[in-house]
Amino acid sequence: MADQRNGNGCLANGYAAGNPYEINLDIFSARLQALYSHWRDHKADFWGSSDVISIATPPTSEDLRYLKSSALNIWLLGYEFPETIMVFTTKQIHFLCSQKKASLLEVVKKSARDSVGVEIFMHVKAKNDNGTNQMDDIIRAIIAQCRSDGVEAPIAGYIAKEAPEGNLLETWAEKLKKSSLQLNDITNGLSFLFAVKDLGELTNVKKAAYLTASAMKFFVVPTLEKIIDDEKKVTHSSLMDDTEKAILEPTRVKVKLKAANVDICYPPIFQSGHNFDLRPSASSNDDYLHYDSAGVIICALGSRYSSYCSNIARTFLIDSTAMQSKAYEVLLKAHEAAISALKPGNNANSVYQAALTVVEREAPELAANLTRSAGTGIGLEFRESGFTLNPRNDRVLKAGMVFNVTLGFQNLQTQIKGSKTQNFSLLLADTVIITDGRNEVATALSSKAVKDVAYSFNDDEEEEEQPKVKVESNESDAFYSKATLRSDNQEMSKEELRRQHQAELARQKNEEIARRLAGGGSGTGDGPSMKTSSDLIAYSNVDQKNEAIILPIYGSMVPFHIAAVKSVSSQQDTNRTSIIRVIFNVPGIPFTPPDASTLKDQGAIYLKEVSFRSKDSRHIVDISAMIKKLRRNVLARESEKAERATLVSQQKLIVAGNKFKPIRLSDLQIRPVFGGRGRKLPGTLEAHANGFRYSTSRQDERVDVMYDNIKHAFFQPAEKEMITLLHFHLHNHIMVGNKKTKDVQFYVEVMEVVALAGGRRSAYDPDEIEEEQRERERKNKLSMDFQNFVNRVHDLWGQPQFKGLDLEFDQPLRELGFHGVPHKASVFIVPTSSCLVELIETPFMVVTLSEIEIVNLERVGLGQKNFDMVIVFKDFKRDVLRIDSIPSASLDGIKEWLDTTDIKYYESRLNMNWRAILKTITDDPQHFIDEGGWEFLNLEASDSESADSEDSDQGYEPSDAEPESESEDDDSGSESLVESDEDEEEESDEDLEEEEGKTWEELEREASNADRERESDSEDERQRRKIKNYGKSRAGPSFNASKRMKR
Repeated sequence: MADQRNGNGCLANGYAAGNPYEINLDIFSARLQALYSHWRDHKADFWGSSDVISIATPPTSEDLRYLKSSALNIWLLGYEFPETIMVFTTKQIHFLCSQKKASLLEVVKKSARDSVGVEIFMHVKAKNDNGTNQMDDIIRAIIAQCRSDGVEAPIAGYIAKEAPEGNLLETWAEKLKKSSLQLNDITNGLSFLFAVKDLGELTNVKKAAYLTASAMKFFVVPTLEKIIDDEKKVTHSSLMDDTEKAILEPTRVKVKLKAANVDICYPPIFQSGHNFDLRPSASSNDDYLHYDSAGVIICALGSRYSSYCSNIARTFLIDSTAMQSKAYEVLLKAHEAAISALKPGNNANSVYQAALTVVEREAPELAANLTRSAGTGIGLEFRESGFTLNPRNDRVLKAGMVFNVTLGFQNLQTQIKGSKTQNFSLLLADTVIITDGRNEVATALSSKAVKDVAYSFNDDEEEEEQPKVKVESNESDAFYSKATLRSDNQEMSKEELRRQHQAELARQKNEEIARRLAGGGSGTGDGPSMKTSSDLIAYSNVDQKNEAIILPIYGSMVPFHIAAVKSVSSQQDTNRTSIIRVIFNVPGIPFTPPDASTLKDQGAIYLKEVSFRSKDSRHIVDISAMIKKLRRNVLARESEKAERATLVSQQKLIVAGNKFKPIRLSDLQIRPVFGGRGRKLPGTLEAHANGFRYSTSRQDERVDVMYDNIKHAFFQPAEKEMITLLHFHLHNHIMVGNKKTKDVQFYVEVMEVVALAGGRRSAYDPDEIEEEQRERERKNKLSMDFQNFVNRVHDLWGQPQFKGLDLEFDQPLRELGFHGVPHKASVFIVPTSSCLVELIETPFMVVTLSEIEIVNLERVGLGQKNFDMVIVFKDFKRDVLRIDSIPSASLDGIKEWLDTTDIKYYESRLNMNWRAILKTITDDPQHFIDEGGWEFLNLEASDSESADSEDSDQGYEPSDAEPESESEDDDSGSESLVESDEDEEEESDEDLEEEEGKTWEELEREASNADRERESDSEDERQRRKIKNYGKSRAGPSFNASKRMKR
């Protein structure tokens, strides 16, 4: 309970080690000074002119209650001290308590003496004693102290509304009444003392508010949606119990707070049907949750962190009528007006008046149904007396105050007669912190916008009646055979079938490319034409908005637009004077392309450079920095503007209204990220009528992705990765912040990085096992949330208006994946039913299979650990995509996948110069077709026709005579070794004598080297014959490619 919680969240800096209750002495000193200062300055106004302050804290109770005596304990000492009496005088503080509490309070004696100059006296009572003797001592001491101060009739201040509980407090109350002390109420003084919170208190309020809003957003809203979707019968009281448990376990609502510091302010309130009570004392009854058409559900939550309170209330509309929607919109505007009126210096009654003014202007007929106050102060007490936001309270608001801003309409009537929804009420509440600037709504995490609280389930029911068309992908079954075990004979038969299929694909590919190239070009349209630069604009009136610099020239101030400035520099000479030098963009500068405007005005005179000297070096440096910053900002803006000018215009997003609640997935990050140096905020992805919208709490962070601009959509759950993601590959570029991109990804991290203190942990460590279990549960929950979102979007895309877009979320097939290097780092590349993708590391890779012309597997040969894959696209003006360093173990699986997807592939033992090859094809496409198309890459065909090639090609020479071969000494050495192996019987005695000095191991090593060189020579010969067969007219590029890449 509260007596075990530290109200300030800080540990003491001087108490005995090992004690669980430690008082923060710094906070105690600061707040004790604040208490005595406020008491001294406002003694007559708020403290009842009291000379003595008596605070009696009652015993603990299981009931939720808010007492000012307990609040003072927590505010001053950090804990609640039940059955304790504190008496404050101008020079003394008396504590009457048990021995254990007295030992805890010993530590504050020195701090009290140093901070306010008072002495603390401990009066310890026995366990079963009522403390009568100690009370008499205290009363005698305070009367003597007051008389020494010249007060003959002292006044004792006490909390009048708190009735004494227990034997100790009842005895103390009787003693005060019988004494000569006059009693006055000090409730107002304590209210003002608690009203303005310090930094530590505001932190506790923010934590409590974050927990409250998270419980509303991540537990209450999903629970209500599931109940309504499944049409379950659930009582208000059971919802109350489940929500209370969720608040008391913060991890269930994605909040990392210690459960020991968390409590509820009141049992959660759920109301629906026709019985509504907007008072804070309302409770959840045993009626079933009512969510029929025109139904209203009110939910109010309050949680405490370290005894500091927060509150939130939301109203949810189910298939609302026009009258209900209007009433809610008016209430929302009034609530925002009340929050805006919470400004330092305003009176408390102005807050309610601001809300009432909105209601009277927007819907005067609802003014009579508005609640009689706009909320109360909140902190250690759920309702701080003296700071109620009603028309009669004229107290001044200050920065640091916290308010529970609560507004509602009660006892409203709908047009539906004789139903449970005829009577309804509306309620909104938020925890708001007053600051010197814009007020902080601490519970803003839970949205109260109309689109987030208005549900329309009639339309959803009609959609559910339509049959769901979902094609189950069976590519995994078709491709899984590559991982099964097969005998050698079966492997050979499979290879033969693959070769036959590849031969048929080659024939079809040559026919297709002949048809495509016969019309000229590479089958692609011209790109968008770039805008020519506009004429220079001369500025007649120059100010800062025109982004110009003003320079003094011959006594006149002459403006120059920042775009005319090429560079700015500043330096200091030997005479301690500084020089600033401005160089302008003028025509005729070397390596600068001519501009249209300068070519048009060739007779004009241009200013190339100006320099100014000043003795104020700091001023020169500042001016130089300002000009550079202005130029940098303008260049960045113009660059972004040029990028946006090339974008294809898209239709505007049609935001879902009340009848269609958008499909929502929350707490997502986006890639590419938005610009700026601030903390990256999570956002929400919503599926609307014609596109997706991603937005964060920042107004300028918003991205719209239209359905008709989506080329491919991917859903990749986290299996061996750290993230679960949704990825969209687009037809046309869009802007994400100031970045132009065709790939937009929304993801969430399924695992968190945990730093292990104390080194490695055992696999049987209970904490480690529990942490792993939590990670698994989080991973499974995120996968389910993503899967539900994908399924609901699939249902949306199944509607008739989206049939032509052919949209569907594709899921990567991990069992077909392989490692490779498409850019700079090795990544895991995974095929899908229509693409080859890599979506984890940036830059992303998305290759559409239908756009692939051929695939060439390079550096394939015996003894190679890796090979490369080159993807040639049908658009020959597009550069090929290289995927390097693929493990050779993945070769068979890749060939199986390519063959199954009807993609023609070739193999080669060398890397090719593809830029030169594609240029040769585009320059003379007819010759490329006549020479057999891509068959010049077919090593098997060149091997089978090698004999014919040798007969027909009279210009062919052995490999040792080729100009690009290795040195003659190497070739001759290789040749002699081969001949000695073949003609071993004819070796002379002289040769044998030369070899006598070599061991058998050396001879075997030389023989193996010779075999490898001979195999390499034969491969080179086949490659050269292949290039010659491809056509002597194109020997230049191919010859150069093979020569450059030879290894």
